[in-house]
Amino acid sequence: GATTADIDQAIGEHFAQLGAEPLFKNYPNSVRNKPAFPAVCCMSVNEAVVHGIPTNKPLVEGDILSLDTGCRLGGWCGDAAYTYSVGKIAPDVQRLLDATEGVLNLAIELMSSKSYWSAIAREMATYIHDHGYSTVECFVGHGIGREMHEEPQVPNFASRSLRGSGDFRIEPGLVIAVEPMVNMGTKRVKMLSDTWTQVTADGKPSAHFEHTVA
Repeated sequence: GATTADIDQAIGEHFAQLGAEPLFKNYPNSVRNKPAFPAVCCMSVNEAVVHGIPTNKPLVEGDILSLDTGCRLGGWCGDAAYTYSVGKIAPDVQRLLDATEGVLNLAIELMSSKSYWSAIAREMATYIHDHGYSTVECFVGHGIGREMHEEPQVPNFASRSLRGSGDFRIEPGLVIAVEPMVNMGTKRVKMLSDTWTQVTADGKPSAHFEHTVA
């Protein structure tokens, strides 16, 4: 019964009470001459993968909602996402959520034992493949600090860049936003006409979990 617009407003008010600056609102569009992002949070429902714009459409039982937001507080940025079930959801969709949260937890755990990100990314991709899902490859995690998006790029799969100069060491002082996006079907996505919302190409559900890890 709640709407994503209502939730977005409440989170914006919470940030204001904390004296935190929302990072997403008015973020520039990568498409030339298209509008900036209009909200505090990305609200991606069901087949929406990332960058969903909040709306006044009520959520209903069986939906899943990926809520992604970030803020700057005391000069430092944080960025996180969690995919919530709305009431009771289908068992196969719950398994998708469990696998996506599981692969994020795996990546965080491996950061204490692996020397390079490429080794973690390979294990993340294998974990998702073994669960029967696909890893979205056109969006990746990122370094984060004084700005929301900093180097390095943080893929959730064994990318070509990680086989070359794009790999990086796991060492003290590193702060990254790890954010696996996992689809029940194809890894391919497409952008809606709002020039922000990215949805699965086959209309099947997608889950997104993100944590800022130091």
